[in-house]
Amino acid sequence: MAVILVAEKPSAARNMASALGGTTGSYRGTIYEVASLRGHLYEFTQPHAMVDSSLADAYQKWDLSNLPWDLDDLTWKREPQKNVADVIKTLRSALVRGDEIVIATDLDPSGEGDLLFWEAIDELGFHGKKYSRMEFTDESKASIQKAFEQRRPVKSMRDEGDYRKAMYRSQWDFLSMQFTRIATAMGRQSGQDLVLRQGRLKSAMVSLVGDQQKAYDAYVKRPFFQNRFRDENDVMYTNPDEPRCDQKGQVPQQYRPSAVVLDSKADKKTAPPKLLDLASLSSMLVGKGVKANLTLSTYQKMYENQVVSYPRTEDKTVTPEQFKDLAPLVDKIAAVVGVDAGLLTRRQPRSTHVKPQGAHGANRPGPKVPSSLDEVERKYGKAGRLIYEMLAKNYLAVLAEDYLYEQQRGHVAKYPDFVGIANVPRSPGWRAVFDPDAGDDSTDDKHVSSRGLGQNAEPFIFEGANKRPEHPTMRWLMKQLGKRDVGTGATRTSTYSEVTNDKAKYPLLTEKGRKLRLARAGEMSWRLLPGTHIGDLGLTEKVYADMRDIAAGTATAEERLAVVADWVREDMATMAKNATSMRAELGLKKQVGPARAEGVWQAAPGGPKKVTFKKIWSGHEFGDDEVAKLLAGETISFVATSKANKSFTATGALGVGDFRGRKFVGFQLEVLDKPTRWSGRTFTPAEVTVLLAGQSLEIDDFVSAQTGKTFGCKVSWDAKAKKITPDFGGDEPPRSWCQVTFTDTQRKDLAAGKTIQGTGFVSARGRTFDALISWKNEGGKKKIVPSFG
Repeated sequence: MAVILVAEKPSAARNMASALGGTTGSYRGTIYEVASLRGHLYEFTQPHAMVDSSLADAYQKWDLSNLPWDLDDLTWKREPQKNVADVIKTLRSALVRGDEIVIATDLDPSGEGDLLFWEAIDELGFHGKKYSRMEFTDESKASIQKAFEQRRPVKSMRDEGDYRKAMYRSQWDFLSMQFTRIATAMGRQSGQDLVLRQGRLKSAMVSLVGDQQKAYDAYVKRPFFQNRFRDENDVMYTNPDEPRCDQKGQVPQQYRPSAVVLDSKADKKTAPPKLLDLASLSSMLVGKGVKANLTLSTYQKMYENQVVSYPRTEDKTVTPEQFKDLAPLVDKIAAVVGVDAGLLTRRQPRSTHVKPQGAHGANRPGPKVPSSLDEVERKYGKAGRLIYEMLAKNYLAVLAEDYLYEQQRGHVAKYPDFVGIANVPRSPGWRAVFDPDAGDDSTDDKHVSSRGLGQNAEPFIFEGANKRPEHPTMRWLMKQLGKRDVGTGATRTSTYSEVTNDKAKYPLLTEKGRKLRLARAGEMSWRLLPGTHIGDLGLTEKVYADMRDIAAGTATAEERLAVVADWVREDMATMAKNATSMRAELGLKKQVGPARAEGVWQAAPGGPKKVTFKKIWSGHEFGDDEVAKLLAGETISFVATSKANKSFTATGALGVGDFRGRKFVGFQLEVLDKPTRWSGRTFTPAEVTVLLAGQSLEIDDFVSAQTGKTFGCKVSWDAKAKKITPDFGGDEPPRSWCQVTFTDTQRKDLAAGKTIQGTGFVSARGRTFDALISWKNEGGKKKIVPSFG
């Protein structure tokens, strides 16, 4: 029997195996084996699968009369994630062989690492074993070895505060689905067939951006004119009590030139900025054209290779030990990013940046230093280069001297109420290493003057205006969330990536360059949120406080979750009121009649039965006559709109469909007797004849319904299934896969049997992901096969 280390993902397992001497073996007399999860192997089932069968229909329907949910109804049942059966099988085999199981998942602030470990143990039924916890700050060899030797005994799942708090947060977020159902119902009552997703962080982002966008758009410039002085060094002298006039001609010409009196000189200094969290780093990179999702995926790869530190940290400082570990690498890191090591003269720990408390430490360069930025770019792309350069310079700035300047204060001799200030730089210090405000005009220091105060000042009429509110950007948004302590840096970044994903069906925010605006779904959500609990910026702070109490054992999840039902009731009433003003502002009308049609379906399997179904299908709203025909079992035709905004004729009848394993009644497209149209293209009569003869066609002008992009492939007609079957290349790799077009070199490598790294793929759910891909024969047919981790 052995000690089984359960890592969070395959890459972490490889690092642990490398540190201990292999996937299996003996380390200092302890026999061990390294096993691995692949992130969350399990997830909560849909609500209707979590309740008694007699309640399933009520929990499945998005009907407000079925809200709020009763906590006593929910079993918190889980199901395996997709494509993890092999991982679960391998993990089960390893756990059977162990007499001690080690929690070797990430030790992150939210407890997520503990949750994904314990949910696997819970589902596989391995309670009662001997457990311990490895607590490591990173995946370096020394850190892993130390954590293995000093692993902490664990009594049980329920005894672990990190598990309890993470489970509570997971349950809270599951229950927040109710707020999405409320908002979506309000949208559908307004004739809008979309999903309005609500959540602690999503709703906070929508509220902040919507409020700021409104202030920005509503700005009216109000000029003012005022007497001021300016000296020969361009330093301005102002009197706060000097009246402001609406017109330039109204300003009294009552001042004459005068000498300047220097009142004081004082040496000032500024310490280096704090170390970056993932949200701050990502928001700076957005200004350089790097999307948040690419920053997340690239940073993760770099972390797994120990080029950078742990990403999901909340620490803003490093520990003395972490500072010491990185000290021998400083000059090498400086050379990589082009920083003069002679500027790094502050080699002792700064008390502002190095503190004994902390776990993973702030984001910083990792123990494996690349040979150059070009090497980083070859391995991780442009995003990797920018991440390493910015992260390294931010850390190296801590080792540089303070920024020194002399502050001079003076006044106009004849008119002493007019005062001027000049900050004269003396030594750039850390500013010569890292400029955190590059490209951010809002942070310019208006008092900086290389020459200081002048000798004489001239009066002039200053033309100013009320300051326009800042346009919302990712950087602005992350600062607002940080001020309010809403989410961790990593969570803010991942959620931001999700709500701005232009591949998603209903994005909440749009991002053009640096600027953020509300998307269509965001516009509606923002107007529904005022006065709601889910839209309260303090909600996440409350959840975090609950997590701390639950981890400490001073509260239970059941106690803190009980309030959600009341909040759902109250938010339902509030959103209903807000929906009235939302419709007025957006020019919508409250839908006459229900958003869903209902009646007796005469042609239902097993005989007539009462059903409800969506009144809107692919942009078309069924009229009363169409509803009647559908319920009677008749086939109807109408003009619909595809996801690519293309019009097409839809023909079909009411039927039973399947969505993610869930049966539902709704309009179903007619199964064709012969091939007429596929993927945005109508076949010619000659092409139909070829397809009916069992032959295939190579066609280059199909249109993707998801992206609107043109693509080509070989198609044939499956007479038995009555559908078109695409063949992306036969024995040759396809031109594209999951919305990524391959280069000729990549296709050649795939055809040669090589595995290549792909980035920026988009799943059917609109989620962006990276994967290793190969061109393999599976099930008698060659296809793209991804692998993760």
